[in-house]
Amino acid sequence: MWLRRLLAGIFAAGALCACAPDKNAPQAAKVTPAQELFVDATESSGIRFQHFNGRNGEFYYPEIIGSGVAVFDYNNDGKLDILVMQGAALGPGSNARAPQQSCTARLYRNDLVVNPDGTRTLKYTDVTEASGLCSHGYGMGVAIGDYNNDGCADVFITHFGAPNQLFRNNCDGTFTDVTRQAGVAGNGHWGSSATFVDYDRDGLLDLYVANYVDYRIEDNRKCYASTSARDYCAPSAYKPVPGVLYHNRGDGTFEDVSVKSGITRAYGAGLGVMAVDLDGDGWPDIYVANDGNPNQLWINQKNGTFKNEADIRGCAVNADGVAEAGMGVDIADFDGNGTEDIFLTHLTREKSTLFVNRGAGYFEDRSVETGVAAPSIPFTGFGTVFFDYDNDGWLDIVAVNGAVHLIEELKTPQDPYPLQQRKQLFHNLGNGHFEETTTSAGAVFQLVEVGRGLAAGDLDNDGSTDLVVSNNNGSLRVILNRMGSAKPWLGLRLLVGKRDAYGATVEIRRQGAPTLRRRVRADGSYLSANDPRILVGLGDTAQIQSLTVHWPDGRSEAFPVPPLRQYTTLVQSAGLKESKK
Repeated sequence: MWLRRLLAGIFAAGALCACAPDKNAPQAAKVTPAQELFVDATESSGIRFQHFNGRNGEFYYPEIIGSGVAVFDYNNDGKLDILVMQGAALGPGSNARAPQQSCTARLYRNDLVVNPDGTRTLKYTDVTEASGLCSHGYGMGVAIGDYNNDGCADVFITHFGAPNQLFRNNCDGTFTDVTRQAGVAGNGHWGSSATFVDYDRDGLLDLYVANYVDYRIEDNRKCYASTSARDYCAPSAYKPVPGVLYHNRGDGTFEDVSVKSGITRAYGAGLGVMAVDLDGDGWPDIYVANDGNPNQLWINQKNGTFKNEADIRGCAVNADGVAEAGMGVDIADFDGNGTEDIFLTHLTREKSTLFVNRGAGYFEDRSVETGVAAPSIPFTGFGTVFFDYDNDGWLDIVAVNGAVHLIEELKTPQDPYPLQQRKQLFHNLGNGHFEETTTSAGAVFQLVEVGRGLAAGDLDNDGSTDLVVSNNNGSLRVILNRMGSAKPWLGLRLLVGKRDAYGATVEIRRQGAPTLRRRVRADGSYLSANDPRILVGLGDTAQIQSLTVHWPDGRSEAFPVPPLRQYTTLVQSAGLKESKK
């Protein structure tokens, strides 16, 4: 059992503090600027965003859950823009503090400047109203995908207490709200994460939306901490709600196929979701991380239906058979063996969980053995991504943390609702193990904030993966990676026709070095959407022997090796399209 193995290791190391409550979550040691791998570029980028959670002393449940963030190229200029979700007033007493803007979510255009000396200046401009991407409601999650195959990224936003919204990209820098005609407003449930996925391989992106719990402001329950002080309720206080699967008809409308597809047969309080072919049969499956309930792995039956096989495949509960508080999720091949593994963030005093794929989509909880369990116990994790922060060819892990129950000992008159925790960075050692390297990540990783959404992407196109963090009731953080571009890298955008080839995998073979495999995806993390481009760190072996793309329709295609240290677009059956530095 993982807990027995973990405790043995903890006592052996004398690390009893690993089981301490939120108040004792360890702080990272201070580092000098010369050591910093990541820097806070929020202020210099021009972004001034403060999340509003609607808090007014009534402990409304949505106050601690939101919100997400997306990085994507909405105007097709090759630069990643930022879309961040915003809260709203929840009840009497919070209206006066709510943002005085007609559109809740905010869209920031990337106005990156490449200077004559090659340095880059990252600048963002708020273009929300001008773009027409005007959301209304308490924003939760966001999904990005080109549902009409016109080559422009469309946006889906989930809400609490308001209909979800779908915005069609007009390919001219503006959006149109097509929610009603598309039929994806939802049924009034609390939407969380969502993902675009072509589950039937008909060439059109369908849409899966995870729902959380059946909660209404007027039915708010009173819950209490062990000290008898008022606190936020756990999800077990409310009934979970099944997710929704929409089939893309190809005419701008979607059909709710949740029941006939089978995905309502099992459900929990869904927070994280990813679409990926986990059993290796060439058809995308859907994995849902549930808060306090067993997770679901919906295996695609290739006939429009799904079957939940999370229990028999070993990724429903932890090694002790216990369902944990699943929040964030990411899936990638961290150990380079050709199969994709699952990483989940959880509640404090649980652990983050790493399900290692043993082949054909059968998993084993190896959290203790890989080194991610003990360091994560003091934290409540939310957004998380696999990313190669140092471009050594091995995927590392980042997690943003923030409590969901008040840290009593940290209460002050100025901060009566303390939930802040620091972030965590885990370095992949290339031998199946991770080492926490937060202490050398930089001052921005020492900030204690209420981390929720996390999106990863190369914001300044310098060949290193940057991060954008959405903090609950706090500032948005734009975090630039100052280390990754030192090593050779290859940037790729894979297209099927005009749109990003979600689910396509690139396979890069090198002389005397492990084969690298990376998948096109925008989903994962927590309520967020990532850069769909592939950034491959080549480490100390930059000599590429072959590059093969395995497309979502099952076909494979070899391409000539593109130039390094720039982004190249590869189009199915059309070859190398363009290169951009």
